[in-house]
Amino acid sequence: MTVSYPRLAARTLRFTLGIPRHVTVSPDGATVRFIRTPDGVTRTGQLWELDVASGTESVLVDPVALLGEAGEELSAEERSRRERSRESAAGLVAYDVDATGRWACFALSGRLWAVHLGTKAVTGLPSVGAVIDPRLDPTGRRIAYASGGSLRVIGVDGKDERALVSPGSPTEVWGQAEFIAAEEMERFRGFWWAPDGRSLLVERFDDAPVQTWFVSDPEHPDREPVAQRYPSAGTPNADVTLWHVGLDGSRTEIVWDRDAYEYLGRVTWTPHGPPVLQVLSRDQKAAQVLSVDVGSGATTIVRDLRDDAWVELSSAPCHAPGGLLVGVEDVDGWRRIVVDGSPVSPDGWQVRSIIESYTDCVVATASIEPTEVQVVRFGFDGTVTPLTDGAALHGATIGGPTTVIVRSGLEAVGTTVTVHREGAEPLPIRVVAEPAPHEPLVTILGAGASDLRTAVLFPSDHRPGSRRLPVLMDPYGGPHAQRVLASARGFLEAQWLADQGFCVVVADGRGTPGRGRAWEVAVRDDFAGVTLDDQVTALQSVAAAYPDDVDTSRVGITGWSYGGYLAALAVLKRPDVFHAAVAGAPVTEWRLYDTCYTERYLGDPATQPEVYDRNSLIPLAPGLQRPLMIIHGLADDNVVAAHTLRLSSALLAAGRAHTVLPLSGVTHMTPQEVVAENLKLLQVQFLTDHLGA
Repeated sequence: MTVSYPRLAARTLRFTLGIPRHVTVSPDGATVRFIRTPDGVTRTGQLWELDVASGTESVLVDPVALLGEAGEELSAEERSRRERSRESAAGLVAYDVDATGRWACFALSGRLWAVHLGTKAVTGLPSVGAVIDPRLDPTGRRIAYASGGSLRVIGVDGKDERALVSPGSPTEVWGQAEFIAAEEMERFRGFWWAPDGRSLLVERFDDAPVQTWFVSDPEHPDREPVAQRYPSAGTPNADVTLWHVGLDGSRTEIVWDRDAYEYLGRVTWTPHGPPVLQVLSRDQKAAQVLSVDVGSGATTIVRDLRDDAWVELSSAPCHAPGGLLVGVEDVDGWRRIVVDGSPVSPDGWQVRSIIESYTDCVVATASIEPTEVQVVRFGFDGTVTPLTDGAALHGATIGGPTTVIVRSGLEAVGTTVTVHREGAEPLPIRVVAEPAPHEPLVTILGAGASDLRTAVLFPSDHRPGSRRLPVLMDPYGGPHAQRVLASARGFLEAQWLADQGFCVVVADGRGTPGRGRAWEVAVRDDFAGVTLDDQVTALQSVAAAYPDDVDTSRVGITGWSYGGYLAALAVLKRPDVFHAAVAGAPVTEWRLYDTCYTERYLGDPATQPEVYDRNSLIPLAPGLQRPLMIIHGLADDNVVAAHTLRLSSALLAAGRAHTVLPLSGVTHMTPQEVVAENLKLLQVQFLTDHLGA
């Protein structure tokens, strides 16, 4: 039986199952470890090991063998953690290896497990409650893990399990990242081992100041709503502190000006110097990089960063070999490698993230062409050595003399994972992803005066000039996400949509990553203006480039999350351009979205209410003239269903017809096969009905 593309995409997690991920390399470079599913449709990740000398791959951990018929069970805390990190896989989704390369550990079905890497023996260790984020100390003697609000520790031999710190109230949690850190700051950790394994830095957060919202399940009225602490714009955040905790349970609070710098953004502790923190003000216009004296808890300012828009959090500042402080900062319009306060990467390179630091250089991912990501060595003497090239996305992991390069290109769907070792031929690691049912036919244009990167896809059988097709805009379009990238896999769904009879256009407007500070801050206070204007510019450029192939009297737009906001905004504000929209999980009223993200771009709603009013969809409801379908998961704890319900109520009050599709039990992600398939088919039918594809 032929499986539809939407169902196959859901089954394969968009064709990512079977691709090695979470790659680590042993300190001597002799062994590469990674998580990989056994095939392209099974979601259960296994831990694999590659012997670099022989090229032999072997399974270290098979969750099915460990759990048997019992299968995997996830705690509510683990499900929430995976929702924050957008993790849809099962089995092993993460693991940790100590600095000596002797031990690995992981959580599986709420239990703690250790692997002796020499003997390959896997052992279940005694643990209390549901295990979250286990981490080995660098010396390989102990494992720390979060559970039930406590931070606990146990020897790798399974002895001396105990709580180091425990909560004093139901709202207090030790050793985990608070909601805002995980959802908006890309910090998913809540504790960090000392290099000598004798103590840790541990986050403590208290959600008591945070307002309580209730997420109900209307399909099951017999169930009580779930109470959730949600810090919406302008309301209190969790109270976050950091502590130095010894293995004997002793604790010292790390002190900084928390009134001025509310957010704990980054924490590192390397063998090359004292711990380093990066803290951020509530308005995010000021940040400090702090050196920590763990004995007293005092901090010293080593970098004071200011920006009239916002300071961007990037790779965590840390002490590199030799004691140099290495980080990533915006300097003169470019995101640069900065060493002891001096930028070393040149104009033109937009640094994405640091991979590894050395005494004389940093290896990082960076871009000159924003659709491509390369691995580059930036010397502290100003030299630049690209280690990859071509129209592709590259990433790397380094251990000793061994570098593993992950590449996904535009020329064909597929990912390669290749081991490079000095003096040896490149060695591929097997990829067992499901073959894609089609190859995207992508053309990337530069649209308008801003040179917006814009991808254009026609039906596979389209002959230029043979017919004028309706246009379907398919953006994300907002900050912190980039759609137009040199990776064919990223356009599989766009090609499938095109094959339904559309010219599909994917455009990254101002505010999206990869183009420098001025590009990103253009959206400050003006989501509804800048991001929508850029979609119109992209459409106009495509129409000019393909006058005989596109019909601008039939333009639809679809998107999810910020893309959903943009889709609804398009038909509400520009019905002269957009003729139908499907908005998935849209933010409709920014006062209902979280503090860190919303206040970064729109400020405080108490002091800038007009900015929130100008960017809200609710006041625009009476102007709806075009067909609009709104889709929302009722279990969404990120963009809560109230966004859609408030817009729908405003539309109804104005007498404006629209369609609402509620998804019972679905969160901000929709990984369920049947839901994902029928959802896409319904969207296409809606757009086809109204655009005549």
